[in-house]
Amino acid sequence: MAKLTRSNNKIVAGVCSGLAEHFGLSTSAVRIVFALLLFITFSAAGIAYLILWFLLPIDNGNSADNYKQRMQDKLNR
Repeated sequence: MAKLTRSNNKIVAGVCSGLAEHFGLSTSAVRIVFALLLFITFSAAGIAYLILWFLLPIDNGNSADNYKQRMQDKLNR
């Protein structure tokens, strides 16, 4: 499994897209779930996002390639 990093495919800081790439999920789905959690948990998800923003390193370009390859492999099955 690829190292967890912030992605270059970002809207704010790349945390949601980095999580999506790491776990092989849809970026849109992760962003929607995060937005719902933001309201349900009364901003606790926002605090978690800020913590991940500061703790996760920025993607150096390798994980996006791995993500594309994993998605291509899933489509070819």
